[in-house]
Amino acid sequence: MEVRSFAESDRDELRELFGRAGEGSPSASMWGHLESEAAIYLNPYMDLAPDSLFVAVADGALVGYLTGCPDGSKFPRESERMTRAFRKHRPALRPKTIGFFGRAMLDMAVAAPRREPTAGDFVDARWPAHLHINVAPTARGTGAADELMNRWLDRLREIGSPGCHLQTLVENTRAVRFFERMGFAGYGPTPLVPGLRYEGERLHQQTMVWSP
Repeated sequence: MEVRSFAESDRDELRELFGRAGEGSPSASMWGHLESEAAIYLNPYMDLAPDSLFVAVADGALVGYLTGCPDGSKFPRESERMTRAFRKHRPALRPKTIGFFGRAMLDMAVAAPRREPTAGDFVDARWPAHLHINVAPTARGTGAADELMNRWLDRLREIGSPGCHLQTLVENTRAVRFFERMGFAGYGPTPLVPGLRYEGERLHQQTMVWSP
């Protein structure tokens, strides 16, 4: 197992890995349209923060990746990236994704009069860095995720970052346990993620934070 910095030559293989990493977990896919999801959670990191992107390689193939940003104030927020991706790719108009967006609209319509919070951006100067991490199913339990995370946290220590946050799902208990083992702790409320379902159940956003 080797963990190294992203290289431009990894781009095509990483996009392929993005489409299958996380299979079987509650966060495997948001709405089922790879191009728009990659435009939010992968492409901006390859384009704008390649020095904060790490890949795990086994037997010459990419098996995991971590995309990061040391300072979220200098990177487009998730809501901004999502707006741009939706305008470009229009996933809500596609037959395979209409169910997700219909549920999302219903969830938000129900939450609004009740003043119930829904998932959104997290901004706090104490934890300005953020990350996304994923490994292929075949690489789970191999140490790939640990090595990726250790590489990222070492980088944050080197640059003197005050802290890092991430957002996962309450129901993704495997991921939550992993992040806790790596030194992250749950923080704040756990709002509903509109439209998202796993085995028919609604899912909730879990923010977690880490300080060196």
